[in-house]
Amino acid sequence: MDHAIDNHLRQGRIDEAKTLLINAEPEENARRLGEIDPDDRLAIFQRMETRQAVATFLHMDDEEQASLLESMGRESAARFAAHLPSYTIARSVSLLPRRYGDSLMALLPAKKREAVQTVLQHDVDSVARVMRSDFVAVNRETSVFEAMERLRTLEASSDEVSSVVFVTNADNEYQGHVTLATLLRAKPDSTVGSLLNSRGLTASIHQDKADAARLLQRTDLPILPVLDESRRLTGVLCFGDAMDVIEEDTSEDVYKKAGIGNLVHNKDVVRSEKLTSGGIGYPVKVRLAFLMVTLAGGLMVGGVIDFFEDTLAAVVALAIFIPLVMDMGGNVGTQSTTIFARGLALGHINLDRFFRTHLVREALVGLAMGVFIAVLAGLIAYFWQGAPNDIPQLGVVVGVALFVSVFTASILGFLLPWLLVKIGVDHAPGADPFITTIKDFTGLAVYFGMAAWLLAAHMPV
Repeated sequence: MDHAIDNHLRQGRIDEAKTLLINAEPEENARRLGEIDPDDRLAIFQRMETRQAVATFLHMDDEEQASLLESMGRESAARFAAHLPSYTIARSVSLLPRRYGDSLMALLPAKKREAVQTVLQHDVDSVARVMRSDFVAVNRETSVFEAMERLRTLEASSDEVSSVVFVTNADNEYQGHVTLATLLRAKPDSTVGSLLNSRGLTASIHQDKADAARLLQRTDLPILPVLDESRRLTGVLCFGDAMDVIEEDTSEDVYKKAGIGNLVHNKDVVRSEKLTSGGIGYPVKVRLAFLMVTLAGGLMVGGVIDFFEDTLAAVVALAIFIPLVMDMGGNVGTQSTTIFARGLALGHINLDRFFRTHLVREALVGLAMGVFIAVLAGLIAYFWQGAPNDIPQLGVVVGVALFVSVFTASILGFLLPWLLVKIGVDHAPGADPFITTIKDFTGLAVYFGMAAWLLAAHMPV
């Protein structure tokens, strides 16, 4: 944050800090307000003009929005919320304490309260929770001039909404759309129906918001129409909101892949605030659950080393390459699980053709990487420790063990998360600990097994 703003805040000069903040763009204001003390944030926010405050508020994170509404007090929050889109209020209310949220809803104007309650009736993961209602819809006989006037008078929450005019029939059934660029090129007395584009892609009001967001990625429009069961136009999903949904969905997958998701309530969103602030009970509980897998795996791997203790004692050079065999497989496994989690979150992995497409492709990738790493590391092992110590077979032992470790980790990095999805558990919510255990066990077993076989001549009688 700028030093000037920081200095003003430290010296209690809120008006001066506010002046510097409100001269910036709403996105920048939201970022800066998120970096300061909550009390100072509220003091500055309350000094902003309503229009500026709303624009800034809409660019804040969901948790920051809810926190700010709570700190305002019910009556002030209700007056401010009356200027917000219904879907924004609904998101904040769902994050606020139940009693505070109910009292805030009771203080809203009746029309706004009904709109928010309509949004809250839908599933929290549905597109209805993030769609906007400030859009322009006209019938086919509306003139271009009238449509442009509707756009001019629209109090849109974003420029994306003003870039498309949707067309409906007398029953509000969706017919198609006309872009702003098309309207600007058309004659003012032309009808919108004569310029109508094909219907294109649409989302169902009950559709999962992440699926709808990925659908919008495939269109050439900045907004996606949302229809009810009767194909009536009920709202729109904006591109900015869609990207936020995808980012949230991807972040959730990454948290769970890292072993900090909730294994029992696997459909709950893991919020970073709960993991990074407040009591330590929650993060300790959810992280220890998967670390126990690593602990058990480490003991199993220790058993492998103990079993081949005589081999290790006879050929001390074998110990040099143990970290290499273990760490290489771990890195490959982490790469694979991360690629799977992101690909599934972004819709690039189709579970219906997982084996014949994605797993086969990952197996080929693992095969290529395994061969390359095995040859390179085998040559290094031969010239570094093998030939100088008169044990040239060491290069083969290291190379084969690394190939098995890399190839196994690559396959498991895709296969284990897929298996978790199939049995009804979130994809990869702790796959890494299982992969680490399996690849360490198999990699070291092959490593010492081959060493005991190929280096038998170097063993004491």
